[in-house]
Amino acid sequence: MSTPRYASAPPPELTGEAPRRPVVVIGAGPVGLTCAIDLATRGVPVVVLDDDDTVATGSRAICWAKRSLEIWDRLGVGQRMVDKGVTWNAGRVFHGDRELYRFDLLPEGGHRRPAFVNLQQYHVEAFLIDRAGDFPGLIDLRWRNAVTGLAQTEDGVRLDVESPHGTYRIEAAWVIAADGARSPTRTRMGLPFPGQRFEERFLIADVRMQAGFPTERLFWFAPTFHAGQSALLHRQPDDVFRLDFQLGPDADPDLERRPERVMPRVRAVVGAETPVTLEWCSVYSFRCARLERFVHGRVIFAGDSAHVVSPFGARGGNGGVQDADNLCWKLALVLAGRAPHALIATYDEERGRAADENIRQSSRTTAFMTPRSGPERALRDGVLALAAEAPFARALLNAGRLSRPCSLADLSLQTPDPTAFASGPEPGTACPDAPVTDTEGRQAWLLDRLGGTFTLLLFIDAAPDLTPLAGLDLPIVVIAPASLPLPGAEILCDPQGLAAARYGATSGTTYLIRPDAHVAARFPALDPDAVARALARAQGRPDSAIREAA
Repeated sequence: MSTPRYASAPPPELTGEAPRRPVVVIGAGPVGLTCAIDLATRGVPVVVLDDDDTVATGSRAICWAKRSLEIWDRLGVGQRMVDKGVTWNAGRVFHGDRELYRFDLLPEGGHRRPAFVNLQQYHVEAFLIDRAGDFPGLIDLRWRNAVTGLAQTEDGVRLDVESPHGTYRIEAAWVIAADGARSPTRTRMGLPFPGQRFEERFLIADVRMQAGFPTERLFWFAPTFHAGQSALLHRQPDDVFRLDFQLGPDADPDLERRPERVMPRVRAVVGAETPVTLEWCSVYSFRCARLERFVHGRVIFAGDSAHVVSPFGARGGNGGVQDADNLCWKLALVLAGRAPHALIATYDEERGRAADENIRQSSRTTAFMTPRSGPERALRDGVLALAAEAPFARALLNAGRLSRPCSLADLSLQTPDPTAFASGPEPGTACPDAPVTDTEGRQAWLLDRLGGTFTLLLFIDAAPDLTPLAGLDLPIVVIAPASLPLPGAEILCDPQGLAAARYGATSGTTYLIRPDAHVAARFPALDPDAVARALARAQGRPDSAIREAA
């Protein structure tokens, strides 16, 4: 891919008084751009500042999970990611040349999106930049605009910015710091970033070749082509393959990234006769770390600026996209005066749990892959010896627990179930998708009707009285027989019964869905007063508002 260069236009602050901005995003990577587009879909104007003028160098993040694709679907760019990317659901794990087991991350049908799509980060960023261009007047994307100073005021943030056209000052009600693992914003604010550094070094090599490797995640413990270490292979678009090689803690990064060192390792995998070109390589070590808090006054941290993990499990980029999904609806409600500022604190609560889960899983993967003590190595070797025949050992084998949405169950915005449910997503769970049809028989997907705003999802066989819900300003989506008339609601049909099955629904089952397509509450039957209380709670409104709704 040829590297695009984006022009830097003179900022209006240099030519006169400029208005205070609702939101400034620092960083035009996947997380910052996702934040900007999400806010723009809600009518919130955003300025994005980036100190560069192009997309990521090298493929970097490549594995994008089903949940990220569903978020990007809502933002109007998911299909483009899928069309360009390499779709995969399955993987295989080897010990030496012996296959230990295969796995399928999406064994059932009836899902719009695959478990994962492999797509180089530079493509992801380019597609998001193109999508941002669909919001003139709402997204002001400023290239080669570097923040040089930050000061919090009583009700906002003041930024000093250096651009090719001169230095200027911009004021914002809120700032989202999405400026990466080395976050200058985090450093500028003097925020500690505690965590654990892993000394093990790994080589990433992107090579272009035409080869018959399957479109699967292939992971080797102690492969014959790379004795005593581990290796990983992924197919990417445009005949590019990603190879990861464990090097050991004493490897010299400058030496190991030289082509004369990289290519023999590559050829040991792909064969000496396969024409292959080295596209990009890097040697890295990593740490697992997080800010104690992600919200500091009017500055909110998202993505790698807030938390970092190892690359095994695809939890970094996907976690950042889910940060954006969690944050932006809350910020939009606060800016519109429809929710108290305290709602922003729940971003820290909810995404803090996700960061802890990702760090925990990432650290366990690293300990299994690179045991540093005798007991750790004995456990790893014992599991590898048994995994081919023993399912219990296979469950202990850890080649990277792949990214999944974090449950927000039992956190403050969710309403506990009023009664026991046999199945279906509990409050705090990301909504499952399902194929549906509209009343004219046209194919659709349930998630296209959920998310973006608070939505009521009803499963019914007979028309209920929706009049008591009129004051709640809630779109209503109804899964019902096609012939059922219900003014004020969108009727969808469930011809395969998958929506009802995945939501554990019988006639009357009611779900309150958050704007990020997580379940806020569920009820065995439609109860308008209970829905009103759950809505107030999910919007972070005070107890008095919840009692009034009752």
